[in-house]
Amino acid sequence: MASKVLVKMHSKKQAPVNYYVGIDVGSASVRAALVDEFGTVVAHADQPIQIWEPQTDHYEQSSADIWAACCSVTKKVVCGVDARRIRGLGFDATCSLVVVDKQFQPLAVNCEGQNHRNVIMWMDHRAVSQVDRINQTQHRVLSYVGGTMSVEMQPPKLLWIKENLQESCWEKAGYFFDLPDFLSWKATGVTARSLCTLVCKWTYTSDGGWDDSFWQMIGLEDLVKDKYEKIGNHVLSPGESVGKGLTPEAARDLGLPEGTAVAASLIDAHAGGLGVIGADVKGHNLPCENEPITSRVAMICGTSSCHMGVSETPIFVPGVWGPYFSAMLPGFWLNEGGQSATGKLIEHVVQGHVAFPELQAKAKASSQSIYTYLNSHLDLIKKSLPVGFLTVDLHVWPDFHGNRSPLTDLTLKGMVVGLTLSRGLDELALIYLATIQAIALGTRHILETMQAAGHRINTLFLCGGLSKNPLFVQMHADITGKPVVLSKEVESVLVGAAILGACASGDFASIQEAMAKMGKIGRVVQPNHGDKRFYDKKYEVFLKLVEHQREYRSIMKSF
Repeated sequence: MASKVLVKMHSKKQAPVNYYVGIDVGSASVRAALVDEFGTVVAHADQPIQIWEPQTDHYEQSSADIWAACCSVTKKVVCGVDARRIRGLGFDATCSLVVVDKQFQPLAVNCEGQNHRNVIMWMDHRAVSQVDRINQTQHRVLSYVGGTMSVEMQPPKLLWIKENLQESCWEKAGYFFDLPDFLSWKATGVTARSLCTLVCKWTYTSDGGWDDSFWQMIGLEDLVKDKYEKIGNHVLSPGESVGKGLTPEAARDLGLPEGTAVAASLIDAHAGGLGVIGADVKGHNLPCENEPITSRVAMICGTSSCHMGVSETPIFVPGVWGPYFSAMLPGFWLNEGGQSATGKLIEHVVQGHVAFPELQAKAKASSQSIYTYLNSHLDLIKKSLPVGFLTVDLHVWPDFHGNRSPLTDLTLKGMVVGLTLSRGLDELALIYLATIQAIALGTRHILETMQAAGHRINTLFLCGGLSKNPLFVQMHADITGKPVVLSKEVESVLVGAAILGACASGDFASIQEAMAKMGKIGRVVQPNHGDKRFYDKKYEVFLKLVEHQREYRSIMKSF
């Protein structure tokens, strides 16, 4: 599949402008943007990357395939631009695990010995028994991940490799990288890690560093013996300049000048948070105006969703990751809620419905996307009531891929209550609506848990692919009862990555300064407060669904 590129250049008459490149490696594609010093995305390109699923819950990628895509899209966005005006480069990526040998060559993370498949994806759930054993230790580092480690973090994946691929991978491994750190190494030749990745996914603490007793307790004492060289003993803050910038080889690959500043990277969700949460909100009549940034939550909604809230002092939230110091915003503690399947869930529900071929045909005939068509179809069938009220008898529990927050229960399954024998487009539209509502109800559950622990949140800032869907946005406003801010640039994650590059270049004194200048508000969506009672009732049903699931599972355990 060929990459796509979009360009909107400045007029030649304008004064010279500085540019920064942001590169975002998502689950299924790599994207790059050329962003100017005012936060405008001037050029954008994307290219798909391959995913292998050799067995259930195993998801793998290739670091060579990912880097090749990074180079391809970057060359496209910088084409025709005066290279002297491109001041810095920032990476963000999914928190996938990259394994290379002592010569930095890829090592297979699979039993088939396919070395090019050397990345265990973030959404890979192969290490279930390993994470269960880690959680049984109740080690003190677990208090920084909401009390329970997720299977999507790196220690259980490392333990799985040691237990299942000891000779072929574990003993030969030279370095284990989080994907964002692999990219900064590939660009600079420096093996420094970002504080963001190590703190959020590896149990590193910003005040105490690595805790030897944890690794020894879980059976990975080998990592302690070499002073953590394999997983990182040189740590940089996000946005800090790495080494001497681009190496000659990386510069050629990317189409950029040698020595271009490269920033210590971020996880993709954190880059999205950086791109939206610090925007100037004056004049928009928002409750967070004249309030500290701690009153905001950034929601990054794509294949999965992340909910990023910051605080001036550490807040321990049961079932929510963190608090992580300076992992996204320097000087602030970060809590991170999340839903493991959101965009993926909507796609699964819609495409798996018997009426999907009819939907495809009708959407194509009207030159609309399937989701735009579904939204229009819901408006047609809603009659005089608000569209959300169509699901009064249809309810979804959205944990088809387990619950990340706030229940931290990987074993939870999805539920649908209220099905009939109807098989048409109306029914497809209704299950689509109920699924979006369930995701928004899950967000409400996370926000209420954060607020009960001490957060004071009054405004949501949304970005990512799902923020382009007006129904998804309105349901989040209505169900949480909070205004939703959409950024001027839809590609907020790329703007966040570019902000890192801008900081590494030295053009801005701090990340906060760059955020305020480069993050722009586009639209504000207010909640329909008149619908509050309906959604309060939906939320009651939502919480009952998980109670019932636990009840029937308890009954079946006795079988």
